[in-house]
Amino acid sequence: MRKIDWDNLGFDINPADKMFIARWKNGVWDNGEITDYRPVPIYPSAVVLNYGQGIFEGMKAYRTGDNRIALFRPIDNARRLNSGCRRLLMPELDENFFINAIRNLLLENEEFMPPYGKGALYIRPILFGSGEMLGVSPADEYMFIIFMSPVGPYFKGGFSGIHLEIRTDYHRAPLFGTGNVKAVGNYATSLLPKSVVKENGYSEVIYLDARTSTYIEEVGSANFFMLRDGVISTPRLSGSILPGVTRDSILILAKKRFKLVTQERDIRYDELYSADELFCSGTAAVVTPISSVFFEGKNHVIGDGNPGEVSGKLYEELMGIQLGERPDDLNWFYQVS
Repeated sequence: MRKIDWDNLGFDINPADKMFIARWKNGVWDNGEITDYRPVPIYPSAVVLNYGQGIFEGMKAYRTGDNRIALFRPIDNARRLNSGCRRLLMPELDENFFINAIRNLLLENEEFMPPYGKGALYIRPILFGSGEMLGVSPADEYMFIIFMSPVGPYFKGGFSGIHLEIRTDYHRAPLFGTGNVKAVGNYATSLLPKSVVKENGYSEVIYLDARTSTYIEEVGSANFFMLRDGVISTPRLSGSILPGVTRDSILILAKKRFKLVTQERDIRYDELYSADELFCSGTAAVVTPISSVFFEGKNHVIGDGNPGEVSGKLYEELMGIQLGERPDDLNWFYQVS
């Protein structure tokens, strides 16, 4: 095994030695196989290359303090993948097949699992149209691939506040498009806006709705939350927002564990300025506080500019469940070994 600096992991590609690949042809999936991490040959006429018929998931595996390996709510990733498959006219995967493929690959790549407290093993399942097609039609063959990579924090600095910029000249996704699934094309369109705000000194973009440029949608590749007057609000799932697994977990934990009022509703951009706390969430971001928001020539500091108490408690609770250190009456902790 190549040497990995566990103390300085970033969110970069450092692929584990093994990957999983399965193929769909003539209406059925094969059993798949674990193979060495390697290039995958596809034709230039593959539908994914020409028309973007592809979807992916993002997951993490953790090593616990007593040396177990665990996943977090993998069944929900399987269900979300299949929801995306239905939207993009791709063949669905059996949920148990999805989870078992990840489990078996994790055991093969166990040496790439960071030590307890040093990071996680990021898991990237991808399903795409590999069959050839010239006209705009669904592929007649598909590939399902899983690869893994040890990672540290998505935003440098771990649980510390980030600074964001609202943009009205770019939108993430229109209503009734593919914003509510993890389609590969969604992320290609985010590259330019992200590079623009990074040049301005900000970590990410806050996107507004495509129809009116008034309501908050997402933070780049993460869901958005606001705490004000004891109420946690997040944009409602209108069809253009990704139904994040972490997003759903936060809403449940805030209500059940901390007895907070939660709302899924339209949030005007100017409500942010009087918020007590702002944060974003996702598999990669986990729970990340937002210290300030820049818009229309003015920087708005949130609270005192430091990570808030509620977002801190939610982060600790969520990580505690993922690491098997907090009660799991919700059956979210999935032990692999």
